[in-house]
Amino acid sequence: MTARTVLITGANKSIGYETARQLGGLGYRIWLGSRDKARGEAAVEQLLKEGHDVRLLVLAVDSDASVQEAAARVQLEDGKLDVLINNAGILGAEPSSPSTQSVDDIRSVYETNVFGPIRVTQAFLPLLKSSDQASIIMVSSGLGSLTWVSDPSHPYQAVNALGYMSSKTALNAVAVAFSKELAAEGIHVNGVDPGYTATDFNGHSGYRTVEQAAAGIVWLATQDPSGPTGGFYFDQAIAPW
Repeated sequence: MTARTVLITGANKSIGYETARQLGGLGYRIWLGSRDKARGEAAVEQLLKEGHDVRLLVLAVDSDASVQEAAARVQLEDGKLDVLINNAGILGAEPSSPSTQSVDDIRSVYETNVFGPIRVTQAFLPLLKSSDQASIIMVSSGLGSLTWVSDPSHPYQAVNALGYMSSKTALNAVAVAFSKELAAEGIHVNGVDPGYTATDFNGHSGYRTVEQAAAGIVWLATQDPSGPTGGFYFDQAIAPW
């Protein structure tokens, strides 16, 4: 029986890497997406030492050519993809107020955080349709929840990073749109909030570990055909939009 396959973008470190490690431990064949070849090779080497079935896929989600080349390679070597985890994301330039963050910086955030997942999903959709049980996971953020960030009693209300926050709100909408289109084909599409996790992304200021953050992603990735679609989850529970 061919191992179930998963592609994780931005997986050379932090939450993406830990997600690859956990799914590798469950017997998945891992396509480790990394825009930086050297960093990706180092991550793959470590996972191979731990006994995981993992291959490097050099993949820049903001490049049409890179994404198409990556899809062609997976098609050639596996002929299908069971799980796509759109994990790659950027914060943008140094924190600034909504009135001072440049449109160019916001555009660059959207190119990776919104257009990247759309680009990757569209390119890999034929491979996902070749699976007998496929799912797509958009790694979003609680900062994309309009309910949470507008609630004066919630800690996220204090954050006001226009580009990043709005990109994750948009990504949630992207997940809903794909879930509606693909429901008839049995492909599940969900968004997930890994929580405020200690990573390079935030100077390791988060209170959650990468193991905790990845667990919620892995939970969605391993759902059976009766599992959820069109939802936004945090620690296996529905999060508000």
